[in-house]
Amino acid sequence: MIQQGSACPAHPRELLLKVNGLEFAAQEWGEPGQLPVLALHGWLDNAASFYKLAPQLHNLHIVAPDLAGHGQSSHRPGQTAYTPWDDINDILAIADHLGWSRFALLGHSRGAIIGSLAAGTFPDRFIGLGLIEGMLPEPALPHDVPLQLASAINGLRAQQQKTPSVYTNIEVAIKARERGLFPLSNAAATALTLRGVVQREGGFSWSSDPRLMAPPVLKLSREQLAAFVNRITAPVTLLLARDGLPKLYANYLAEVESFSNVDYELLDGGHHLHMEQESYTVAEKLNRFFAALSNKHISA
Repeated sequence: MIQQGSACPAHPRELLLKVNGLEFAAQEWGEPGQLPVLALHGWLDNAASFYKLAPQLHNLHIVAPDLAGHGQSSHRPGQTAYTPWDDINDILAIADHLGWSRFALLGHSRGAIIGSLAAGTFPDRFIGLGLIEGMLPEPALPHDVPLQLASAINGLRAQQQKTPSVYTNIEVAIKARERGLFPLSNAAATALTLRGVVQREGGFSWSSDPRLMAPPVLKLSREQLAAFVNRITAPVTLLLARDGLPKLYANYLAEVESFSNVDYELLDGGHHLHMEQESYTVAEKLNRFFAALSNKHISA
């Protein structure tokens, strides 16, 4: 039975999960017995992505791992690429390790993509999907697949030759994170940077695996990607930012609207709205969504 309670604590507990031959560092809010929620961060982010949002969510047992190659988690061995297919295997192994036969998912950006693909692959495992600024990866035309593979392999080789950037102090690294592909406030950049750097001679470098910078090995067609979403049986809510993906991709909203099983809302803010002042609106929407899931889960 789902226990009733108040908001999650402000400060998470740290976990170390050993699954699939890797070590996954994770942060945990809430208690066992509340609705289990696996929270997945975006590309080159880490579990600190939820530092502001998680404490505003109610009656949830949230576990947010640093995905492989990110934050404080292990890098994948060898020189293989990072793929969402391996991440799906990892998150199911993490859920099994936690004793969660069924669970809800909270995902941002790449984490939302992984969640959607996972829920379409194993629909019986998911109670619901709360997605923020992400649902499916960019599609490709079938005849472009060989070129995509070549680009990925060349990218992996190029990353092997690169020397990691070194920032003389943590403040310089934070400023660099503020000016990323999607600009961040100082507070949000600080949270991600403190969890996402390693100290080395001369300063700090990013802890993320450089192979994450290589292009994807495989991009699926629009029809193949749609098959995953159409197979999801759990409720799906998608929160999009006006200055996020819909602004970056002209046809994004039309693509989302083509799926009748996905409810979406367009909110003010940018790609990381869940980490900024808009997090209060995001929390309000998600609390309503997860509360409905909890009620259904209790009666099931």
